[in-house]
Amino acid sequence: MVKVLIGFVSFLLLSSGCSQIDDTTSNSTLAEHSKANDTLVRVQEYNGEGYTLRNGKETDKIAQENKEEITKAVEIFFLEKFKTEVIVHNMVGAAGGASVYVESIGEPHFYTFAIVPIDVSQKKVHTDKVWSQEGQVENAIETALFAMVFDEEVAVLDSYLENLSKTEPITGRTKEALENVSAAGYATPFYYTNTNRKEFDILLEHYFDNPNISAVELKSIFNPEMYTANSITFTIYLYMKEENVEPDNELFNRIVSDIEEMEGLAKAAYSVLLNDNFIDKKSGVGYKENSLKRATPNNIIKE
Repeated sequence: MVKVLIGFVSFLLLSSGCSQIDDTTSNSTLAEHSKANDTLVRVQEYNGEGYTLRNGKETDKIAQENKEEITKAVEIFFLEKFKTEVIVHNMVGAAGGASVYVESIGEPHFYTFAIVPIDVSQKKVHTDKVWSQEGQVENAIETALFAMVFDEEVAVLDSYLENLSKTEPITGRTKEALENVSAAGYATPFYYTNTNRKEFDILLEHYFDNPNISAVELKSIFNPEMYTANSITFTIYLYMKEENVEPDNELFNRIVSDIEEMEGLAKAAYSVLLNDNFIDKKSGVGYKENSLKRATPNNIIKE
């Protein structure tokens, strides 16, 4: 069980924005990337296929053989423990178990995962022992509840990024990648979110009391004065649209400037990362040596 947790924590540090990203960059060509790593694929083509976790070959095979049983157990787990209906999109083997990636149905809308222990020696799936990393699912729900409370503010960011992808040579992840390998809470192809849970516990408490709670009701109990900007982060995670170009420094600086000056955004900390066109299919991560970033400890703070 400990090995499973270590594997999943490592994954989260890479994909859900928990790692500390500094503000230094180094020049590295796409040709060098391709030679060094044959697992790179174009982000527009990436749907999560090829994603792996350490020591997961045997458990992945067993998980696939018991897919229906695992799916049902995970659906029940989320409904009973988190009062939430989910769709199971994917399961990936790791040491001692399988990570099962889910998407909530309706609002609050989020992506996360649960873990199903697997005994390889006995080829047995322990569907009665489904579990989740401490705080992982709670954090995901809170980001989605936040998006319900501040729907108008979130829509400002959505509109900007969607228009940007139409007028500039940038793109985001595919919907399939979000579904199959994302554990990033409230997320879109262009960004993901995470919170410092304590300030948002009131939202979670009201949700667990009433899973059908509306955005109007949530807005009546929560406002911007009840949290600090640094307690929730929006990580804007973009890719160049073409495969043979480096991340555009001028475009990156313009996006950063736009976020800094933009009115109407939710009170939060904002990070901006611009990657080349490639994503590592094994890790689901696009960040590389040539990526451009404005991130921790230099986030854009919107009050």
